[in-house]
Amino acid sequence: MPMRRVVIVAFPGVQTLDVHGPAEVFTTASQLTDRDGYAVEMVASRAGPLPTSSVALYPDRTIERCRGPIDTLLVAGGMGVLAASEDAGLIDWLTAAAARSRRVASVCTGAFLLARAGLLDGRRATTHWASCAELARRHPEVEVESDPIFVRDGDVITSAGVTAGMDLALALVEEDLGREVALETARWLVLFVKRPGGQAQFSSQLAAQMADRAPLRELQQWLPDHLEEDLSVPALARRACMSERNFARAFRDETGMTPAAYVEVARVESARIALETGGLPVETIARQAGFGTVETMRRAFQRRVGVTPNGYRGRFSSEAA
Repeated sequence: MPMRRVVIVAFPGVQTLDVHGPAEVFTTASQLTDRDGYAVEMVASRAGPLPTSSVALYPDRTIERCRGPIDTLLVAGGMGVLAASEDAGLIDWLTAAAARSRRVASVCTGAFLLARAGLLDGRRATTHWASCAELARRHPEVEVESDPIFVRDGDVITSAGVTAGMDLALALVEEDLGREVALETARWLVLFVKRPGGQAQFSSQLAAQMADRAPLRELQQWLPDHLEEDLSVPALARRACMSERNFARAFRDETGMTPAAYVEVARVESARIALETGGLPVETIARQAGFGTVETMRRAFQRRVGVTPNGYRGRFSSEAA
């Protein structure tokens, strides 16, 4: 069987792990299977060396010399992505190359290049949590989701920051070669947990939105350690020494979330970590996270994560991997 051709697109200022992480996953998977594996190549608008986030990279060829059908077109991210998005030749090439690719993907801020090429128009997508707002601002035609590790919309897949590119590559390996090969690849690369799409980026909804006012900021810092307590608006307003109306308005203005939504996200995140890393009963986790009942936690997980707590544990826990 022919090898699956993976073309990774780089540029000056690329994040090296966005390139090497997925490349190692695909290459390792190829070495672990007797089925058709992957032939990985890196391309760029210019020949090397390319300055990067760390060491220089030497592309296998320039984009002009990259011809023929492509199985997976993967665009890396990095600090140089906005400058790369102004490279008309690169953007035109991406548009044309996507048309001859079975699937198109991005790592981290590589989503900006896909969006610039019009490949995310009308699609759901994600990127590094710190860049989601900017991606949405620059490309309102894209439905940006800040929470998932990666998002698949048809034959276009976008992933979150840096190491999420390896999660994405592992998911593609599982899709192509099966779960056993993907898990063996993860073991060889000493990846602690194989995380399919849908798992939340770590603290993305909380760490990115710290309040400016000291009472609200202190409340945010206090809250994760007191999830079992009364976290209603009246209780939180009293702790912040504010009227309920003023507190609710100020909290939403400064964090972008209502107090109730923020508390729910914090409880889901606490429960998520417990489900991933330990063997506590779901009932205990629900109580410790402040949900009270498993049913309340189940409804919150369905809203925020899209799966039940037991379903989440089955897919994402270290024991499951």
